[in-house]
Formats: sequence, structure tokens, C-alpha cells
Amino acid sequence: MSGGPASHFGAPHRLEGMTPTARRTLLWLLVLLGLYVGTWAAFFPASFYESFPGPFSSWIALDGPYNEHLIRDVGTFNLGLAAASAAATRYRDPAPGLVVGLAWIVYSLPHLGYHLRHLDHLGAADVVGQVVSLSSTLVLALPLLLPVRAAAPDRGVEVAR
Repeated sequence: MSGGPASHFGAPHRLEGMTPTARRTLLWLLVLLGLYVGTWAAFFPASFYESFPGPFSSWIALDGPYNEHLIRDVGTFNLGLAAASAAATRYRDPAPGLVVGLAWIVYSLPHLGYHLRHLDHLGAADVVGQVVSLSSTLVLALPLLLPVRAAAPDRGVEVAR
């Protein structure tokens, strides 16, 4: 059988992929994460160093001496990713989301890898919290690499792009 994909019975099946709404939702979640970390670190670096991720724990201060430049760089980098993610939501074409997703992955993998090797100074709740929170950007970004489904104009059939 030639043409498109087919099921075992020869009937076409829906190509798998992400819907544009799901892609935009993932991008907006990444925007929120980038804004949370980015705003705090870029504009309140000492507070970020002493108090991140929130009032019940401090992950950054346990990892070494305070460096305002480094903390502000982390903040502005996260703000840049948030801005790119927000911009990608404006496009119907999946390419901007794919590029932004790749940027989040390139950032998230080594960041997560570093912290996975340095969990010994944290309590059990902080280990879980850190692994889950640092994995979240990776988990949200990976699906952005999937094709996006779009409705075909003539029959409303979803196709992968």
C-alpha cells in the first residue's frame, strides 16, 4: 500500500503528535517557571541565594559562597528562556516551539545532572523537591520536540507537521 500510514486493516490512522493547544500550554508553563526563577534571581539575587526555592528551604546557599554576578546571570538566562517561550506561543508553526524546547533541554540536562551528583547535603524532602523541580523543565520541554498535529483544511483530519 502506498500513500500515507495505514493500520493493519489498510485504513489510515491518525498520525501521533502534539496538538497546538498542548504545545502552547507547555510553553506557557515554561514561561511561568522561567519568570519565577528569573525574576527572583535577576532582581533579588541575595534573597534568591538565601531562600530559593521558597520559605521552607534553601538550596543555593548550601552549594557554595554567594556570587551576585552568577545569581543574576542565572536569573537573566531564565528570563530570556521565558521570553523566547512566550514568543513561541504566538506562532502557529511548530518550529519556534521546537527551538525553544531544545534550548530548555540544553539548559536543563546539565543543570539536572549537576544537582543529581550533589544531593548529599540535602534532607529527603529537599532531594525529592530538587529532583522534581529540576526535572520539570526537561519534562515540559521534551514533548516540544514532537510533531504538532494540525487539522487538515478540507476534512478536519489531524495530520502531523
